Amino acid sequence: MKLLMVEDDKKIATAVKRGLEAEGFTVEIALDGDRGYWLATEGSFDLIILDILLPGRNGFQICGDLRESGNWTPILMLTAKDGDLDEAEALDTGADDYLTKPFSFAVLVSRVRALLRRSTGRNPAPVAAGDLRIDPGERRAWRGDVEISLTARQFDVLQFLMRRAGQVMSKTEILNGVWEYEFDGDPNIVEVYVRRLRIRIDEPFGRHAIETVRGAGYRLAVDGG
Repeated sequence: MKLLMVEDDKKIATAVKRGLEAEGFTVEIALDGDRGYWLATEGSFDLIILDILLPGRNGFQICGDLRESGNWTPILMLTAKDGDLDEAEALDTGADDYLTKPFSFAVLVSRVRALLRRSTGRNPAPVAAGDLRIDPGERRAWRGDVEISLTARQFDVLQFLMRRAGQVMSKTEILNGVWEYEFDGDPNIVEVYVRRLRIRIDEPFGRHAIETVRGAGYRLAVDGG
């Protein structure tokens, strides 16, 4: 697996690169945002580890620009300590997951492996709710004949809800069902993913597939809204 790490602290980048390579990954480093974006667009990577504060283009800009251009490589964003707004903005711009600095290397590896498993996993059984359908094997989604672009984590959340269409799922149940590690952040981050999914699968089509059940959680309509 080939990873791109965009991190302007050379000491941190070198140490993480050394550790990840010891785990069997191939790692390329960019020390500024402009080079990081160029490598992300010109190269072929299985996952991008992206810091927010960078010389030149910052992490939010890189992530947003990649998603706008149709690049859906999984992105793990490195956010500031106690940076709740950073975490929310990271997910809003299209990141699949975030990790707060300072972080332990073991946690970083577990997050990387979890995202890679999600993005390369194969499950051939398609799932449909009305004209909303997904192919878990190909990790593709459609509303009718229109294909919908989703990040790896957005796809995971949608798949979780679609497999339980008609059932009310709490934020905790969604976190436990989608994340493969113990989630120690704010469970309200689920709201960010649901909001982004609505922007992708509902609003452009005048639909309301994902219902908020006050005080209980979320429910995806059996008929796809």
